[in-house]
Amino acid sequence: MHAGASRAAHRLSGMHAAAAYKYRDGESELMGFLGTVQTGIAYLLAFLAPIAGIIGLFFANKIFRDFMTRPTGTDRMRDIALEIEKGAKAFLKAEYTYLAAFVVVVFLLIISSSTLGWQTAVAFLLGALCSVAAGVSGMIAATRANVRTTASAAENGPADALFVAFSGGAVMGLAVASLGLLGVGILNFMFGGDAGTVKYITGFAMGASSIALFARVGGGIYTKAADVGSDLVGKVEASIPEDDPRNPGVIADNVGDNVGDVAGMGADIFESYVGGIIATMAIA
Repeated sequence: MHAGASRAAHRLSGMHAAAAYKYRDGESELMGFLGTVQTGIAYLLAFLAPIAGIIGLFFANKIFRDFMTRPTGTDRMRDIALEIEKGAKAFLKAEYTYLAAFVVVVFLLIISSSTLGWQTAVAFLLGALCSVAAGVSGMIAATRANVRTTASAAENGPADALFVAFSGGAVMGLAVASLGLLGVGILNFMFGGDAGTVKYITGFAMGASSIALFARVGGGIYTKAADVGSDLVGKVEASIPEDDPRNPGVIADNVGDNVGDVAGMGADIFESYVGGIIATMAIA
């Protein structure tokens, strides 16, 4: 009887062991399946990011075209708006000419580095170009929307003017987010699959920061200088009201508002946006 009981206990122990092994195998298969699903979702999101960026740029262009059909007011309003736009474009052309030389020098220094390599240099150049595009698109949309906002306020009231102004700001907002998704998404496809190569994407943030630094500071200095100069000449020397169209400095003041508070701010927001994304990638 003792021998039979011993054999029964042995068989029962073997059954428990087999069940335990089977449970472990099932758990391993489940974990493997969940890992595969997680990897698939990660690849899907990485694929959707640049596509979302392209869609966002499409909608930004659509919004821009829609508010461009709005009336621009009187001939005098159009002339003033044109002078402000010409001044803003002239300032950005001069500013980005010097910035282009800076970007080229840094690009060559990075590409010649043995530790950073050409991958970081390419990411740096792409980040700088996307930052410029974000700022310029916002500035163009702002200078075109300003006169249309004024005309809408005069003809249809503040509600319609707010809609036009919001549409003008939405162009840069969408451009910032879309260019960030597009640029980081492309670099993630190129270098994000390996922990050893994801470091190259940090060059994108460096390029965006380089443009934001000079665009924000340069535009800010210009707008403050133009603002103070316009006020001193107009209100103090000529005794005319602030922002009076008889004061030529008012045009420079409004040019500064666009290049500093719009183009410079757009590059600054873009740098913060992509910097947060890339910092998360580096930590992960």
